[in-house]
Formats: sequence, structure tokens, C-alpha cells
Amino acid sequence: MKTILSDLASEIEKLPDYSVIGRVTSVLGMMVEIGGVERALSIGDRLHLRGKRGDKVTCEVVGFRDERAMAMPFSPLDGIGIGSEAEIGDSDPLVYPDENWLGRVVNAMGEPMDGGPSLKEGPKGYEIRGAPPPAHKRERLGGKLDVGIRAINTFVTMCHGQRMGVFSGSGVGKSILMAMIARFTSSEVNVIGLVGERGREVKEFIEDYLGEEGLSKSIIVASTSDESPLMRRQAAYMTLAIAEFFRDLGKNVMCMMDSVTRFAMAQREIGLASGEPPASKGYTPMVFSELPKLLERAGPGLQGTGTITGLFTVLVEGDDLNEPISDSVRGILDGHIVLSRSIADRGRYPAIDILKSVSRMMPDCNSLQENEIVGKARGLMASYEQMADMIRLGAYRRGSDPLLDEAIKHYPEIENFLAQEKNERVNIQEGYANLSSILDFNDPEIETESEPLEVSDQRPIDESVEVDDLQTS
Repeated sequence: MKTILSDLASEIEKLPDYSVIGRVTSVLGMMVEIGGVERALSIGDRLHLRGKRGDKVTCEVVGFRDERAMAMPFSPLDGIGIGSEAEIGDSDPLVYPDENWLGRVVNAMGEPMDGGPSLKEGPKGYEIRGAPPPAHKRERLGGKLDVGIRAINTFVTMCHGQRMGVFSGSGVGKSILMAMIARFTSSEVNVIGLVGERGREVKEFIEDYLGEEGLSKSIIVASTSDESPLMRRQAAYMTLAIAEFFRDLGKNVMCMMDSVTRFAMAQREIGLASGEPPASKGYTPMVFSELPKLLERAGPGLQGTGTITGLFTVLVEGDDLNEPISDSVRGILDGHIVLSRSIADRGRYPAIDILKSVSRMMPDCNSLQENEIVGKARGLMASYEQMADMIRLGAYRRGSDPLLDEAIKHYPEIENFLAQEKNERVNIQEGYANLSSILDFNDPEIETESEPLEVSDQRPIDESVEVDDLQTS
């Protein structure tokens, strides 16, 4: 009885003290102008429009023009016309997550969209557009995070609270990679944001890729590509708000978002519709100011709380890793995993290009021996790739370069090591043991206190190869 009364009192506290009503003065495309209440509004406030058929359309204030508030709707504007009522809603919209949300699929408003029962609300509200924890009060990154994927565990090792980007063109396998991480990760909770996703792929991702094992410890926030830009943008904010709830419970959270690019596109649509001038490739300045506000919410929390490990996919336009969004996101995050179309074309999945992928935390969280193993493997891969064309043509003579000879010997084994079936799970210890065996490391050498292999210690490839030193096949 006490619990019911407490819940009832909490619901009563959420009710507004009074209502402020304005009127629609203009509707143009996605933009609605509201008059009569502009002095009571600010950017980000909510309005509820009432149409002729009694339908309620929620909008958000995105700007002001000629003493009128400009708002964009979260849903279609059917039934809204000149003179329609506009009631001011909450200025700081909140979401009330609960642990019972695990295993559920919600929309950008935090409402169930999986056909299940209504969601129980938690006792504490979280701002949908919350701020990151103060920089000077955040904890340091935690220990290694096991994601169950050989290539990432060994070559791009992640730590609890780290933020990583997955840079990929379309159709290179990032959705399958995300689902593998959701199923295999050692994190306690997954919060997965599908921003601007294709409608048919949401169910496919849940049933075919994620499965019951992954869904049982996950919450999915989905906003499909046909929804308004405000809904797509809010799906990203909602994903971080739910992750913050579990972080404050002391849990280590894996927050995955597919994709940051579609979040940026939604913000671009909002900016252009409100009159903001385009900057780089049509993206407005607001896009580049909103990206760090979103991404910085992931990471370690305050003392006594958990962590949010962020994994954000970036849909690379035309496979150009230097396009504006990719370049901006790469500068904010703590590392990047690059999926290569050429690697996918030759049938190796996950198609991670280890020579272009970097984890900024990896050298500090690894032991000297682990760094030495990875350094040697990277050096051999780099040597092989540098001379790959000559090797395939048969123009390289064995014995000309001992380092390249070793690279040719181990390259097929390393490629096989990097390949992994989508239902195969490999922990960190297994990965390093397998890689050590491939590279012929023996125990006495691994236990030595030698310094990690530096780039300057590797023998450079001699590019001035004489014609007499080459033989054709």
C-alpha cells in the first residue's frame, strides 16, 4: 500500500501547476510558427499542438523569428492549421528508466514498441539531453574490456569507459559486429541505439543477429528512417540517458549507437529548416557543436558509479575516412575501428583493417609482453602490405629481406587469426595465446623485460630494389 501511494504521489508531482496556451500562426513544411507565448518559451522547450480531430502533436522549439517561436514536430502535422492550440509542455523533458526495461525495445520517447506490456517507470528522472559529468570529478578508465572478438581484443584492446568509433561504408558488416559484441561482451548491460535505421532491419537485427542471449541483457532504442528528424535525434539522446541510469547503479554499461552519422544528418535537417546556414558539405555549425555534447556523455562516471563504454558507428560516405563527420568524431573519441570494403570483398569477416585501427588506451592497459606481441604482428602485416603487389607478381626473391620473409611466412596465419564466425566467442587470454603461437614466441622471450617494439626498431623496407635482384615467375 505504501508503494502504491508513493508512486501516486510521484505521478502527481509530475503534473504541471497551470497551462499556457498559444496559437499556430503559420505552417511551412516541417516548421510551425507559434504566437502569443513566445516570451514564455526558450530553445528546447516542448509544445503540444491540438488538431481539428483532437489529435495531439508534440513539437520542440528550435528557434525564433519575427517575435514568433519556431517549432518542429515529432510526428506528422496532419490536422494542424492556423489557429490550432499550442500548449506549453515540460521545459526539461525527463525519462524514468527502470531495470525492468532490460530485454525491451523502446522508441525515442521511451515508449514500448515491441508489443509488450507498458514499461514500469523508475523513481528518478533523467534529462534526455543531459550534460556529461564534470571533467575533474570523473573516474579514470577501468581495466580491460573483453568483447569476445579476437581482432579487437588483441589489436584494438578496449578499456571500461573508453569511447570507440566503428568507421565503415554501407554493407561491410558493422551491424553483425555490433551484435557479436552485444552477445559476447563482459559488460553487464547493453544499451543499443538504432538511429535512422531501416524499418525492416530493426526486427532482423533483434532476431537474427542479437538473439535471445543478447536481448536479455539489452535495451534497444529504435527510430526508423521514416520518422521525423527530431525523433531520430532524440533516439540518440534517449540512448545515453538510459545508459546513464544503469551507470549510476554502479554497472558497467556497453552503449552502442548505429549510427552517429544519421544523428548528424537529423541535426542538419533541423538546422537547415530553422534557417541555419550550411557549412561543410551541407552540415550546419550546430552539428559540430552537438556531436561532442552527445559523445562526451559516455565514459567513466563519478566516484562510486559505473562506466559507459561507448561504441559509435560512423557511416563513411563514399568510403572517405576524412569526410566532415568522420573527421570530427575521430577527434572526439578514444580510438577507432575501421572496417574495410576490400577486406570484406575477399571474404574475411569481421573486415577490420588492423593497420588503420587504433585504441589510444591500449598501450597503457597492456603488459610489455602483450605490446611486444602486437607490435611484432603489426610490423609483419605492414611489411607484407607494403610489398604486396610485388609478392603477388612473383617479383620478390626470397632472402632479400629477412623481415619480409618472416611476414610472408606468417601473413596467411594472421589473416586466419583475424577471421571469426559470428557465433564464435574468443576471450582476451585465448587471443594473445593464439597470436603468440603464430608468431613463434616462446615463454622465456615473452617473460623478458624488453621494451615494446618501436616503429624505429623495425627494419625498413628497401624501396630501391635493383632490377638484377628481381626475378619474374
